[in-house]
Amino acid sequence: MATATAARPRTTGPSPRSPKRAFRPRTLLIAALAWGLAALFLAPYLEMVITALRPREELRDRTYLPSSFEWSNFIEVWKESTLGQNLQVSLLVAGGSTLLVLLVALPAAYYTARMKYRGRKLFLLLVLVTQMFQPTALLVGLYREFYQLGMLNSIWTLIITNAAFNLAFAVWILTAYIGSIPAELEEAAMVDGTSRFGAMIRVTLPLALPGVVTALIFTFITSWNEFAMGLTLTTQPESQPLTVGINNFVGAYTVQWNYIFAASVVAIVPVVILFAFIERHVVSGLTAGSVK
Repeated sequence: MATATAARPRTTGPSPRSPKRAFRPRTLLIAALAWGLAALFLAPYLEMVITALRPREELRDRTYLPSSFEWSNFIEVWKESTLGQNLQVSLLVAGGSTLLVLLVALPAAYYTARMKYRGRKLFLLLVLVTQMFQPTALLVGLYREFYQLGMLNSIWTLIITNAAFNLAFAVWILTAYIGSIPAELEEAAMVDGTSRFGAMIRVTLPLALPGVVTALIFTFITSWNEFAMGLTLTTQPESQPLTVGINNFVGAYTVQWNYIFAASVVAIVPVVILFAFIERHVVSGLTAGSVK
């Protein structure tokens, strides 16, 4: 007995679209609060840019916007000061400190996360305790030490000190991130003939990239914004970092506010560019080790 299958009619019309969700009052309230908070945080930067473009004779005016924008402030602050040398010093110090921290923190974090040795918890506790010390409490001792070594006004002095104060944070966050990566992946690579060092470079390091980027960005920003060490360990204007160079516009009787804000705008540009490129890695790296 033949069975007839009824053919389903084809629908040639357009597929029905899902109805658009209407904006709820709660959604509008959250969006308004978000925009308000964003405006609140961006207002100081906007004021900084406006003051940097304000003419000298209008610095004490109560008007928010100047009558004209003085773009020559950026040119004058670059020509009449050591801002170019200070910017170069800050780039070398922040970049060198970040590289040195990663070179030391990666092997230390890998060994701490993978090896079970006696005193491991004590080591991690000591790493955490070092974060409680204020760098300013060590200024006198560090100044005397580098003075006896003849290393004042040296870029290497600033690189070493900044790397030392940021090393503990990098070891801590990299240990947590590497510990969240399954060790079986490295064991599989070593079964195929790869050494432990090769497994770390080819397997663990690419997977730990968000944690590495997090340590990188925080070390770079901290070294870039450092002021106390740069002010104490450098005395020559051309060997000082940018943060100290900006402070030189504050005189005994006058303060060149337009130059201070123009130099501040220049100082935040490299950090903003760096953070814009690797922001997504920072967010994932901050949650390292939170979920097993």
